Amino acid sequence: MSATVHDPATAATAPPRPRSRSIAEWQPEDPAFWERTGAAVARRNLVFSVLSEHIGFSVWSLWSVLVLFLGPQYHIDAAGKFLLTAVPTAVGSVLRLPYTTAVGRFGGRNWTIVSALLLLVPTVLAGILLKPGVSYGTLLLLAAVAGVGGGNFASSMANINAFYPQRLKGWALGINAGGGNLGVAAVQLVGLLVLATAGAAHPRLLPLVYLPLIVLAALGAALRMDNFEAPPNRRHALRDICREPHTWVMSVLYVGTFGSFIGFGFAFGQVLQVQFHDQFDTPIKAAYLTFLGPLLGSLVRPVGGRMADRWGGATVTCWNFAAMAVGAGVVLTASEQHSLPLFVAGFIALFVFSGIGNGSTYKMIPAVFQAKARAAVLGGADPAEAERTSQRSATALIGVAGAIGAFGGVLVNLAIRQSFLSAHNGNAAYLAFLLSYAFCLALTWVVYRRGQSGTAA
Repeated sequence: MSATVHDPATAATAPPRPRSRSIAEWQPEDPAFWERTGAAVARRNLVFSVLSEHIGFSVWSLWSVLVLFLGPQYHIDAAGKFLLTAVPTAVGSVLRLPYTTAVGRFGGRNWTIVSALLLLVPTVLAGILLKPGVSYGTLLLLAAVAGVGGGNFASSMANINAFYPQRLKGWALGINAGGGNLGVAAVQLVGLLVLATAGAAHPRLLPLVYLPLIVLAALGAALRMDNFEAPPNRRHALRDICREPHTWVMSVLYVGTFGSFIGFGFAFGQVLQVQFHDQFDTPIKAAYLTFLGPLLGSLVRPVGGRMADRWGGATVTCWNFAAMAVGAGVVLTASEQHSLPLFVAGFIALFVFSGIGNGSTYKMIPAVFQAKARAAVLGGADPAEAERTSQRSATALIGVAGAIGAFGGVLVNLAIRQSFLSAHNGNAAYLAFLLSYAFCLALTWVVYRRGQSGTAA
């Protein structure tokens, strides 16, 4: 498919070149082009991007479920299991940086195919090696390899960001991210099904379920997605974006939203089993609850993007962090009172608001650079070049914020692990989360609402 654009007046009716999966030029901000050609092409790429990213998230989150299968015969304590869930999060966060640049270097379609096929490595290895008697070092290696699934998010978001006009970015990025995040809930539901049917003695069945789905995702990308021809020069995009102060502010905010989501998604099942061991004496009892938070948090992520499109990313993000602080307070109170219903309600609220915050913060990123582009044009800069710079900067920041935000999931797991090691409960970690959300609220207000409200409102 080609959506070559030379003249906005005629581009929308230009016929596609057969057998081509490349786009020479792209003008989503032009209403005529978007209505007649752009929307359909962007929607098709979004659908298959979501499919690949969804499976990537499932593979990345495999160990949030597999640890529930690791009974006494594996000789791993609770601290060891928390480490197994932290390792793929850490690897995935690091991989998000090269995955972001891979889209510009190899093309969105091409890299989606490659990144999907790479998911075969952790699933096949886990399907072969995961059994009683396997060493803990081997388990750590298997968990680390699953980190490749975390990289898919960055390349997928960088790719889809280029397809949509500014007015729809919050919704489109929310759909893309939310569909991907559903992979966390999906793998936990599949794990529940395996536990309920085959039992805890067969953990290898879970990764093997994903083998045909991975092949399907790669095939769909090959047949239905597109590359952009001659992408903008992004050779130094990541280096340049690291000099931008907004990069570090947005990364901190994304630690608070996505870091919470993925960290809780990996740790929630273990927390239930350890803190309420008297009520969750078998893995399947915990599995009945663990999928609820990631499911709801994923479903509301597009809502966060849509809310940000309407009321402004910074406004929604401020209120959202306030709600997350309240949720953390509920979890802390429930933990002190050993109240399971209140504890679950507080964690579900944290999942939901972390999902909303995911969508609103990703709306803020392109808005920041769109405001800079407008200011540059008013100062005499070429509008086309200003728009390209804005697009390139937003894409690079999505990669950096995604990587740092995912590392926040590591911090969540390590904080919970240390809290249980020190005090045999998670209270210190829950208090730290509350204070972190209060800090993120203040940071959002100071940078984007009080001092520079026009950049991301």
